[in-house]
Amino acid sequence: IFGLAVAKGVAIGRAVLVASGRVDVAHYFISADQSAEEVDRLTRARDEVSAELTTLQHDLPSDAPHELSALLDVHLMLLHDEHLVNAAARWVIERHYNAEWALSAQLEVLARQFDEMEDEYLRERKADLEQVTERVLATLKRQGGGDAARVAAPKPRDLGGEEPLVLVASDISPADMIQFKRSVFKGFVTDVGGRTSHTAIVARSMDIPAVVGAREASRLIRQDDWIVIDGDAGVVIVDPPPIVLEEYRFRQRQL
Repeated sequence: IFGLAVAKGVAIGRAVLVASGRVDVAHYFISADQSAEEVDRLTRARDEVSAELTTLQHDLPSDAPHELSALLDVHLMLLHDEHLVNAAARWVIERHYNAEWALSAQLEVLARQFDEMEDEYLRERKADLEQVTERVLATLKRQGGGDAARVAAPKPRDLGGEEPLVLVASDISPADMIQFKRSVFKGFVTDVGGRTSHTAIVARSMDIPAVVGAREASRLIRQDDWIVIDGDAGVVIVDPPPIVLEEYRFRQRQL
């Protein structure tokens, strides 16, 4: 599987797949007298997510890469930007959308604007916007009495055995990267992202081999597959034959 080489080195291990954080969004109209309540739900969900991110930032270990804190700052700024929740509130008031639908509609508006940006770094911030929105949507779902559809990233204590592990995901948020800071993961593979994506930035700062933009890696790779991450070539090898595995282990020892 080919992707972008963003953090050099070689990682070999069993694949651990992290499910996508996409939240199923209900679409329905509300009555005019329910608008204030829906806007209040939006605001409370935003404030709850803001408190979570702020706590994560304050609790960062002293040896955490400074890029993690900076990326959390980006998420907090996006979260409080008037073009997100405040603009979504207007969809509630003017179109009578429920809170989740309004926020999703506003995300689509902003995502198109990011896609049209010429600067690569700014285009990559669309992923940050999507992850912030996913957190708010998951919080709204919890407020509605259901379980959040967002799948929590596995913590090291959830993973048994002595074999090295590599993480495979559609994308990894900075908040989840914090959980992996002291984990057993030896490398990362993501479907999306570019050289200036948050996953790439943090992987480089943590000196962990990583390949991003591997498109359908999380669909093609199965849980517990042996995989090799070649962070120099931007290649992920799934179920390598013994001779290839030994070659990469030799490269690892050389590095």
